Amino acid sequence: MITIENLVKHYGRTAVLDGVDIEIADGESVGLWGPNGAGKTTIMRCILGLVRYEGSIRVHGIDAKRRPKATRRLIGTVPQELGFYDDLTIRETLQLTRRLRRAPAERLPLVIEQVGLEQHAAKRVRELSGGMKQRLALALALLDDPPVLLLDEPTSSLDLASRELMVRQLEDLRGEGRVLLLCSHNLEELAMLVDRVVALDNGRVVEECPPSQLADRLGLSSWLHLSVAGGDEARAHELLAAKGFNARLNGHGVLVEVSAQRKAVALGHLSESGVEVLDFEVWRR
Repeated sequence: MITIENLVKHYGRTAVLDGVDIEIADGESVGLWGPNGAGKTTIMRCILGLVRYEGSIRVHGIDAKRRPKATRRLIGTVPQELGFYDDLTIRETLQLTRRLRRAPAERLPLVIEQVGLEQHAAKRVRELSGGMKQRLALALALLDDPPVLLLDEPTSSLDLASRELMVRQLEDLRGEGRVLLLCSHNLEELAMLVDRVVALDNGRVVEECPPSQLADRLGLSSWLHLSVAGGDEARAHELLAAKGFNARLNGHGVLVEVSAQRKAVALGHLSESGVEVLDFEVWRR
């Protein structure tokens, strides 16, 4: 469905992309992972024809450089920075976009229901939470029922509940046979959503594998931020340090450095010692 060959992009003398090759099969879900500035968003901008580039990009056999409009008709996009007319309602926003894209009228109620906004369709954009705005962006991307979805950090600005809802919705879309190309710095999230991760660094592909293998292949470690019950942070810190973990107190929680294989080990030690972990968050190095 998508073939990228020797993709190169410079901003001035800086090479943002330096010979990127990626192939994505029909129905496949692929994650672009890497630090800020690795080139993830730039790849998406090149696919959409928003910037000039060297190399070749083809979407469903169409040359994205020569026929950018035809390429974009195949693609729904959820950008990292959302822009809406604040005075329009959800339904009006979708109706305006539907007319501009000449999408079938029957798609509008379908996508409102698909993203769970049917009870909020009369609300104006300025009244929406961040999670609702993200769902509106997803509804706009689905209006044409495109075979390809590009999603740039779709959960980065959401609270925990909104993030979990968005992940569930993306899991459902993954099962519908579309291509999903997803940018994220959250490897745990990608593991739930994609078949394969393309890891980027300094504009180059440094690894390509199933998400479950990436941490081991790149030698990545993580920090677990633990919230524990009963004010037991100091005890949790002492127990983990005694077991050889690099741990430190952090506000109202405990930070502990773990490899990909030892996340469960750290939690197990605390459980065996009677320390109740209420919640945890993974911070990837």
